[in-house]
Order: sequence, then structure tokens, then C-alpha cells
Amino acid sequence: MSGSGPLRVLLVTDAFPPVSGGSGWSTYELARGLRARGDTVVILRPRPGTPRGRRVVAGAYDGFDVHELGGWAPPVPFLRNYVKNEVLATRLAPVVADLARAERIDVVHGQHLLSTPGAIGGARRAGIPVVATIRDYWPVCYWSDLIHDRASSTLCPACSAGMMTRCVRAHAGPAWPATLPFIPYMRANLAWKADTLAKADAIVAVSTTMARDLVTRAPGLAERRVEVIPNPVDLATLERARRSEPPSAVARPYAIYVGKLAPNKGVAHLIPAAVAAKLPWPLVVVGDGPDRAALEAQARASGLDVRFTGWLAREDTLAWVAHAAALVFPSHGPESLSRVLIEAGGLGVPVAAMDTGGTRDVVVHGQTGLLSTTPAGLAEDLAALVADAALRERLGAGARAHVEARFSAAAVVDRVAALYASLVEARGSRG
Repeated sequence: MSGSGPLRVLLVTDAFPPVSGGSGWSTYELARGLRARGDTVVILRPRPGTPRGRRVVAGAYDGFDVHELGGWAPPVPFLRNYVKNEVLATRLAPVVADLARAERIDVVHGQHLLSTPGAIGGARRAGIPVVATIRDYWPVCYWSDLIHDRASSTLCPACSAGMMTRCVRAHAGPAWPATLPFIPYMRANLAWKADTLAKADAIVAVSTTMARDLVTRAPGLAERRVEVIPNPVDLATLERARRSEPPSAVARPYAIYVGKLAPNKGVAHLIPAAVAAKLPWPLVVVGDGPDRAALEAQARASGLDVRFTGWLAREDTLAWVAHAAALVFPSHGPESLSRVLIEAGGLGVPVAAMDTGGTRDVVVHGQTGLLSTTPAGLAEDLAALVADAALRERLGAGARAHVEARFSAAAVVDRVAALYASLVEARGSRG
């Protein structure tokens, strides 16, 4: 077909229906936006660790049927990775090709680590264009986060054998010497990922930093079409949260953190920053993870009023954010593009954030929030927000305008659809 009419799109995703992770919600907003445009959306999800075989879950979420591919996922490190990567891609590719032919698909779009290699292989078998969205560093880092030392904010410069020797120490703990024989596999796995990604017709990087890092760390991708298109948010959903009743479990004003309680999110800096800022408000921590016990101990020792909610339903999380006086974002990992920051901005909530990864695409220092490069700077920025209500109001208004202009689902989906159309037309002209 020409790219001018409605398209038939196959989204291959690790996460659907969406649950807590931002990437799942981004895929859902894309699917919903395409459907609203009149395009047909088919969803395929590989599910390692579920019964082997193909099945369809009718009406899995918001009227979308989800095709699933289950299979074995052994609990053995490295073997599990091999099965969920190389083996899964080999199994998934023919399923993608068959589904593309049966549903008369015009373009395939891989969304995540497990789903993208098989999506690329299947689309090439079917002879149709394929797009890959990159939301973290899986093509250039075995652990997907570029962190080789969890206690440091210094990012891994490259996945050499020497650097891998250092990073397995952080991930394997005392057993790290036993992991050294697997480094050749780790390097081969990364090379396979980068080589596979280079076969996509176009790569969507969700931030300018992500785009730069991909082509810098995997030079073979520099020759591919790389588009910077951010994750989308639904403004109507945010507006409902703005109009919701404030949570009654804590007095206002309060500051908030939302996200996984893990080292790459910089949560070790959260309580110390609040202490250094002499935070007079409650601090609400929405999320969970391996560092929760340590954070709770820090909170008890700090004398601050810190409330841990665990993971919440999305509507509840957005309501907590919407009525917060400020959001604290201590992440020191290379955030590709944080959905928490986009949603906070769309809700008009001022942010004190560490300047990492794609954060600058969302937070413009002094206009939509405050950026710092050190934990001490984060504490100073939080103190500035606490002390100045006018500053909070100005930054919140700027953040809301920025998100509405750049990250609204309608605008983002239009850009993705235009990319699809150009690829379909180019394939048609060659064929």
C-alpha cells in the first residue's frame, strides 16, 4: 500500500497489558493513539516462563487482543539470558512473520529487549519494514544500565573484557570469580544484539542522549536511520489526576519520589538530600525494590516524616504526584527518558532532579525544573523549592507547557505514524 492511508501495525512488546513500568504504558499509549487514528493494531508478546506455545488473550486490555508466545525460561544465570535472548529470537521470528502475513501487516514495531530481535528477524522474513524503539541500553550493555559500580555515578565507558570483569563483581557479589568464564558469551551476546538492531529499517531512540550513546557505543548503528521520538503521555489522564481529590493519608504540602528502590535510581541519595535540605514536609516514597529496607532504616534514623506506600495502581500514583509540592529525582543511572518526569511535568509539579541521561529532554534547568550534578546540589535544589512557593509555581507552569507541546500522545503518535508511512512508501517504491 502507499503510506497515505490507515496502516496495519504489529507491535511486538515485552509488556502488555501495562502494569507498573513506564515502558509498558508508553507502548499502550502508542497502541491506543494508532487505533484512534484509524490504524489497525495487532499486539504480540513473548512470555518466557509461561507454558510453551501460542495463544490469544482476547480483550487483554482496553479492547486489545494479545497474541502470546510462551516457552521455557530456566532459572540458571547466563543460561536463562541465552534462552530469553538468542533462543527466543529464533522462536519468535517465524511467529512474527506468520502473524504479519495473516494480518496483512504493513510495518512491525519492536518495543523492548526480549521482543525486538525476533521482531526484526520476523519482519525481514515477511519482507516488510521494521522499527525498533530503544528505551534503555540493552544494545550496548549486558545489564542494560551502563553501571559497572553500584556505589559510583561513573558510567561504564565501554563493554571491554576488562570492564566486564569489573561489572560482574558488582552483579555477582562474592561468587564473581565463577562468572569470569561467561565473559566471552556476554561479549558475543552484545555483538549479536547490536548486529541484529542494525538490520532494522529505523531505530527510535526516546531521547537525544540515548540516540547519541547508541551510535557512539555501537558504531554500526551510525549508518542506520535513527529518530529521536519521546515516550508519549495522555494529557486527558493527567488532567483527571489533577482534578482528583488529594490523598488523605498525609498532610500537604509534601514531597514525593516515585520509582524502583534500586541502586541505579540513586535512592541512596534520597533521604540524605531531604535531611540536608531540612525538608519540613512529609516525604512520600511510591515504589519498591531491593533497597527498600535500607531506605526505611535511613528514614527512621533521619527523624523526617517519610511514608513508604509500595507500588500503587497507576491512578493512585498519578493522584499522589498531582498533589505533591515537589518531586525528587535522585537517579544517577543513565535514564533514557523517565516517564515519571514527563508525567510530573504534565501535572505541573516542579522537579529537583539529577542531570543524567535523557533527563535534560524533560527538565530544562530554571524553566521547567532544577538540575544538579551532585547529591549536594540535589539537596540545595530541593531546599530552594521548599523555600520559594513562587519558584515552584513558575517551574510547574513551565513544565506543564513543555510536556503539552512535546510529549502529548497525539503529537508523539503522529510522529511515529509519519515514520511508518515513510518506510512503507520507501519499501513500496523499491518493490
